[in-house]
Formats: sequence, C-alpha cells, structure tokens
Amino acid sequence: MKRLICLSLLVPALASCGGDETASPTSAAPAATGAVTTSVQPLPETWAVSGTAIPYSTTPTNPFAAFDFKNGTVYPQKAAVSIGTVSVPVGATEAFVPVRINRATPNTVIVRVMTRNGSGTLAGIEGRHFQRTVTTLFFRPGDPLEQTVRIPLLRMDAGRTFDLILPEGAVGAGGVINSSAAITAVVGAAAGTARTAGFRAARTFAPTGTLAYTLDPASMRWSDAGAADTWRTRLSHGRTQPANGESGLYLDPVLHPTALPPFAIENSELVIRSQQLASPIFHDSKYWHHGAAILTGQRMPATQVTYGQYEWEAMMPNRRGGWPAFWLLPVSGAWPPEIDVYEGFGYSSGWNFSRNISSNIHGGANNTRTFTALMQANAANAYALQGFDTSYHKYAVDVAPDFITFFVDGKETYQTVNPFKGTTWYPLMNVAVKNGTAEYLGGTPEMRVRSFNAWKVPGRGT
Repeated sequence: MKRLICLSLLVPALASCGGDETASPTSAAPAATGAVTTSVQPLPETWAVSGTAIPYSTTPTNPFAAFDFKNGTVYPQKAAVSIGTVSVPVGATEAFVPVRINRATPNTVIVRVMTRNGSGTLAGIEGRHFQRTVTTLFFRPGDPLEQTVRIPLLRMDAGRTFDLILPEGAVGAGGVINSSAAITAVVGAAAGTARTAGFRAARTFAPTGTLAYTLDPASMRWSDAGAADTWRTRLSHGRTQPANGESGLYLDPVLHPTALPPFAIENSELVIRSQQLASPIFHDSKYWHHGAAILTGQRMPATQVTYGQYEWEAMMPNRRGGWPAFWLLPVSGAWPPEIDVYEGFGYSSGWNFSRNISSNIHGGANNTRTFTALMQANAANAYALQGFDTSYHKYAVDVAPDFITFFVDGKETYQTVNPFKGTTWYPLMNVAVKNGTAEYLGGTPEMRVRSFNAWKVPGRGT
C-alpha cells in the first residue's frame, strides 16, 4: 500500500498499492494457439548452490548486474511464459512437456500447471490414457529458460490427445504467450527427455549479518514522535491515507484514549490491533469510524538496514477489510522505493488469509511509481504452507546488493534483483483498514507478533 503511501497485492484483480494500478496474477493473458516458435537459449548455468543461505562472498552471478536501474526507477523486462506442444510415441509411458520463459527473468516466476482431458473422438481421458498431474514450477533469476513437466502415460494410442494448461496464469511473469498445449500420440514420434539441470534450489533463510536489534516486548516503547529506543505510531506524513482507499485512522493510545488500545503486550507478545470505533474520532476535517495501527522504526537507527536481513514471527488477523503488512521504507523519506515483505489483502473477497501470501517491491521517484515486481501465491499449493491466521509463521527478507530474497518459515518464496542500491531501510508493521463506511466486524482484527529481529551485514549495514 502506498503507505507513505503504499502496500500492494493475489487473487482476481486486487488493487495494488500506491495508486490505482491493478494486478491479476491469477488470470492468464489471452492465449495464442500452438507452441512458441521463437528459439531461446538458456543462460550459462551459474547457480550451482544448495538450498542453504548464500553468503555474500559466494552469491551467484547476477544476470542483470549491468542493467541500468536509473536509481531505482527502471526495472528489467519481465519474462513471458509458454507451454510447448508435444508428440509422443504410440504406447509411450511418459511425456516430458516443456514450459518456457522467453527471456532471462529478473524475479522468480511461479508457474502452476495441470493436465486436462482432451476433446473430440480421440480425447485423452485422465485415469484411462494419462495420469492426472498437477505441479508448480519455479524460474528464478539466472535459471535456464526451459524445464519439463513429466506426465505418466497409461494407454496412448495413435492420435490420442490431451492438454497441459496454466489454470491460473503465471505469478511474477510479464505475460502468458500460450496457456495450454496438446500432448498427442503420433506414430514414429521421438521419445522426449527431461530438462531439469541448472535450476537453482530454493534457499533456506539463515542470517548472514550481525544481530542489531531484537524486539523485547517487556521493554518496548511507542509514541507519536518515536525515538532511538521508541517505535513511532504514525507514518511520516500523518495518520491517514485516504488516497490509498484506507478507512482507518492510525491510532495512538495517548492521542486517542477513547479507542481500544491499538498496541498491547499479552503473553509476551506484541499485539497490533485494528478496530471498529465505538465513538468516531474527528481528524483531518472528518470523522473516522475505523481504527488502524502501525509501528515504525523511522527514528530507531538500530532497526535500520542497508544490506542485511529482517524477520518477523507472527499470527495474522483475518477480519475482512483488514490489511496487515510487514514492509520497509527508506530513511531518506522518499517514496518510492518500498519493499513489502508480507501483505494480506483482506479487503478483497478473493483473499484467503489462511493460504495466500504476497511480497513486492515498488520503484520510481517523487511519489510516482514506475514499476512493481509483485508475487502473490497460494502458499498451500506452491510451498505446502498455510494456517497464517491460526498459527505463528516467520516472514523474512534478505536485502543484498544484487538480490532481494523473501522467505516464509525459512523457505525461499520469491526473489527479485535489487534496483535500490545503497538504500537504507526502516521497518514497519501494521494493520490497516480498507472497509469503506461499512462496519468492521467479524474474524480476528489483531496481528500478534511473537518476535522481530534485524541483522546488518558487516561493512554494508548502517
């Protein structure tokens, strides 16, 4: 949401932060027929790493190292996704279907594919001619441009055909060239081969920096102004964001004593509470019926990181109309840039707090966003993770000179090149409200934060 002005957004056409741009990662671009005919060559395989954290000294080569980001206002062109048509020998027991991106990708592209019955008199039918296959593929920066999906075949006689499709488009892609392709049994066709080499394994989160700040609920403080040892209870520009569609006033317990406390320490946890106000509060020439809550490290140098890591452990709210987030803004006060570590878009009817996750970066200058690199995914499908509103999970980001990498419960969920060289960030955690004038009731309105840590990379952090 543009939280100076922003945050951003999964699910059909959720509005993104900082303006009226929309994002529809679950809807595919218009499909073209047939296979992609453009020849593409894979990049050199420079990502031979394990699934553990990558020290800065051995970070793989960045294929966009020479790209001119123009001080964080320009982003490389994103890759488009396609599925290749395949012919298999009659009686084959497996098919290898190519899934391609058409150029090097500056961010993780997530592609969920599934089989679909064919049509016509020689339609291939699941369970009779092929085995149902549903899987998720990942193309990370530096990966080869093509990988294959293995589909077990049961009885493919001549002319028998079925499809592999993208049921939800492709997350992180710049478009979809074709969203389905046929697998057909052809007399004399050559057997396919698997293409899986050269793909980087997902990283596991492990801090490489020096621990600079640990949240201690027993001693933490907050105030309107904030201080070196005190979280600030407002955004740098004020306590409302009507241009962002927010209907909540960011509350302070001293300034707004008639509301429920927006922050509390319960069971050694920090509680950040949004609410329906029992008595509307007059602020900025209007009455506000909803209370939002935010804590920022804007005045806390120990929490501010140029290169390093942040990690929160929290249970998310699930009240419809709530907009919880963990995110970063620059200490310079400019917007963009912005890094969104986690956002939950409860104002969208399609958002599922239990399963959905979202991360993003925003670039541009002078309050004008010129690009985003958005990831929104069903984490249950993509990473076997869920229950974000019923149990505690860890949300982390590693900001390195070349890449920004996001994690949930230690698993890498997304990566993008870093267009914001040398920017020093401060953290924000909040529950916004975007609920119009309706009552803000039902579900859980509170984010419960069990821990928060910031690490700075020696010689690179502030």
